[in-house]
Amino acid sequence: MAHLVTGIGQLVTCAGPDGATPVADRSLGAADRLGLRTDAALVVEDGVVGWVGDASAAPAADTMTDLAGRAVLPGFVDSHSHLVYAGDRSAEFTARMAGEPYDGGGIGVTVAATRAAGEAELRALLARRVAQARALGTTTLEVKSGYGLDVEHEERALRLAAEVTSETTFLGAHVVPPGADRGRYLDLVTGPMLTACAPHARWVDVFCEPTSPHAFTEEESRRVLLAGRHAGLGLRVHGNQLGPGPGARLAVELGAASVDHCTFLTDADVDALAQAAGTTVATLLPGVEFSTRMPYPDARRLLDAGVSLALASDCNPGTCNTASMPFVVALAVRELAMTAAEALVAATVGGARALRREDVGRVAVGARADLAVLDAPSHEHLAYRPGMPLAAALELPGGGEGVRPARP
Repeated sequence: MAHLVTGIGQLVTCAGPDGATPVADRSLGAADRLGLRTDAALVVEDGVVGWVGDASAAPAADTMTDLAGRAVLPGFVDSHSHLVYAGDRSAEFTARMAGEPYDGGGIGVTVAATRAAGEAELRALLARRVAQARALGTTTLEVKSGYGLDVEHEERALRLAAEVTSETTFLGAHVVPPGADRGRYLDLVTGPMLTACAPHARWVDVFCEPTSPHAFTEEESRRVLLAGRHAGLGLRVHGNQLGPGPGARLAVELGAASVDHCTFLTDADVDALAQAAGTTVATLLPGVEFSTRMPYPDARRLLDAGVSLALASDCNPGTCNTASMPFVVALAVRELAMTAAEALVAATVGGARALRREDVGRVAVGARADLAVLDAPSHEHLAYRPGMPLAAALELPGGGEGVRPARP
């Protein structure tokens, strides 16, 4: 069944001005890569975009949606989130706002609450969070484990995450559990835990942060990543969040799809990421800095060096309890000195590249029909009207699958 979406005041294709520029092409400026069209329409069939063009030339279709001048853009691609958890850490947030520093230690509080929660409770919490993300325009969502930290609960987290998205990440190496022996825990993560979790995961991740006593050193992180690669998983890295460290360079060395946070980077780190722009994406998570009062990453420095950037939410209970990609875009414009176009490209095309996906993050013939609609005439309103409920996933008959609701 073909479905026509018409009455689009501004269509952001993120496919280049010719409508076909590959996602990986960085020869165009961010504004050009938006691929803007006005008075546009598109046709969706079997979950895929089948036609894009002027509304006046739209072909016949079985059904139709008229958006009455609203803007349409690719659904946000949120390539970093931690949504399988129970419990509450609002007291920790309050303490940070009063001046207490963040060092990663609060993760243990969430681990205890998550282990204590039943599977039905976790599934319901996950379903609610996915629905909230879709209501804010996110249609592709990566979900990590990392709040189980034993074989049983890490496997459960990934099994539940796989019910809502294909982009699942094994993060048994989130922190060393309180009281655990580091060596024995690494043996567990790279052995029985990985064996149990790999069937439910696409990616492996590690919190490479030698400045934190709770996280992992360079050599420990390398061991985790190589074990994950041997198990058939793609590589991701939490790096350079709390201070300068080896995370970014390790990600480049091993060909990881992304290194996330990138708050404290040396010139050598930036050079390495620029040289690896076709392989490793630097994913910025400004909601974390907003929620921890830590310095924001220097996006301008990275963009000017030619680094591939993504923006993601890092939605989690401790350091950024929001799944709002429009908020992340607004933060990027206000606090990271990115233009509105750069921020939107990073939240769509960039996120797709961080997940090594060519079928999402753009509106083009053959791409998945994962779309967001704005209750506004143009994409600039995302940063111009921060905090307003402007964006939502566009629900269409026969539309793209996107992130799925969890089973009740």
